[in-house]
Amino acid sequence: MKLTRFLKNGSPTPGLFLDGDTILDASGFGEDWNEAFFGHDGLARLRVWLKEQEDIAPRVKASEVTLAPAIARPSKIICIGLNYAAHAAEGGLEPPAEPVLFSKATSAWCGPYDNLVIPRDSAKTDWEVELAFVIGKHAKYVKESDALDYIAGFAVHNDYSEREWQLEGTGQWVKGKSGDTFAPFGPFLATTDEVPDPGNLQLWLERNGETLQDSNTSDLIFPIPHLVAYVSKFMSLLPGDVISTGTPAGVGIGFDPPRFVQEGDVFELGIDGLGVQRQVAVKEH
Repeated sequence: MKLTRFLKNGSPTPGLFLDGDTILDASGFGEDWNEAFFGHDGLARLRVWLKEQEDIAPRVKASEVTLAPAIARPSKIICIGLNYAAHAAEGGLEPPAEPVLFSKATSAWCGPYDNLVIPRDSAKTDWEVELAFVIGKHAKYVKESDALDYIAGFAVHNDYSEREWQLEGTGQWVKGKSGDTFAPFGPFLATTDEVPDPGNLQLWLERNGETLQDSNTSDLIFPIPHLVAYVSKFMSLLPGDVISTGTPAGVGIGFDPPRFVQEGDVFELGIDGLGVQRQVAVKEH
């Protein structure tokens, strides 16, 4: 299944992509795609509902509605830094000995086609296409061998960053990662059966039509099962929580000289089987 959400009368409404432009309105299921849904066997219940309702539930065209984030705002967004070998190399850094963890404020959560808002006084906003996954059930002290059983699905995430705030001065990653609109998510969450090999997915990003990132999740330093096990050592992962697995080479700060987001820039990015995002950069005044 491909879970999504779209705006109906201004409110996020749960849906399911049936094909590239057809969304089944799942409001009749009676639940949003949130912690309670994932935590109470929601995907299994949704499959039963879909089998019964697919032919009679209303449908909308994705091209005629505004997509909201594919799932409801999670309790936390945990990101992995420097998790692609080539990305670490472009920053002149040795691959980390263990995963680098940081968080994004959940207020950064937004839809896959929402405008990117360059924060006031920002000069170094940057882009990062990433594969993200959603936790499907409470996870603590998970074994790597069991890790995939804790994942509900996968999606595209653009981990926008303000590099001056992240790395200069006091250099705190969370403040450079948490601007409003810095976490576009979607266009859909593909359940694990839709993604047979998350360790071999092509991901890419274009800025104004120029390809800047083009890589494969096979370049991940720490694979997905390791990330689930590692993060769950330090905190409970709740149903609906998001882990973003890191970005490949080609971010703005990696160029010489660095290249950062400018007002009017158009970003398109995607991952094999997980759809495409598009953001237009606007300046916050």
